[in-house]
Amino acid sequence: MAKKTERATNKVEREYVIPLREKCRPVPRYRKTEKAIKTIKEFVARHMKIYDKDLSKIKLDNFLNEMVWSRGIKNPPHKIKVKVIKDGDIVRVEAVELTNKLKFKKSRETERDKKAEAGLKKKKAAETKPEEKPVEKKTEEQLKEDAEKKREAEEKKSATIEAGQEMEKAAAKQIKHQVGGKEKEPKHPHRMSLQK
Repeated sequence: MAKKTERATNKVEREYVIPLREKCRPVPRYRKTEKAIKTIKEFVARHMKIYDKDLSKIKLDNFLNEMVWSRGIKNPPHKIKVKVIKDGDIVRVEAVELTNKLKFKKSRETERDKKAEAGLKKKKAAETKPEEKPVEKKTEEQLKEDAEKKREAEEKKSATIEAGQEMEKAAAKQIKHQVGGKEKEPKHPHRMSLQK
């Protein structure tokens, strides 16, 4: 029923098949899956020798949780095969066999995490080793020219912004003074022959 593999540094790994049917049977239908999750935690606490029965020390894997909840709140699986890893006080529980959908989801998440880690490493490498560029000394004339170019660019930006605002005001004024639209037209046009 259980496979033992114990490693050094107080780390224990085991596989269990946890029966859920008997514990979930007397529970109301709308709480069966919640009871199944609690049953998994109680089973692990008993078999991994957590003496104070503190269920907060037991951490379920997201994919195990999704596997139990996959059939809804009223119909949890009758038994489930899990891998339990005890490292100090914390106990992690993972599903041994995942469905194809969950396998795909897990592989996609691991790839995303790898890409994120690679991006972080590149960022840290860029921050720690800035490229040393030789500093060029500029003459006073070049500094003056740069300042003039900046000033001209700022003036162009402000001129375009002002022109855009003026155009918006003119368009708003035109719309305000236009007569009618669909609201002011009569709903049914009168026949010209009857208006004589």
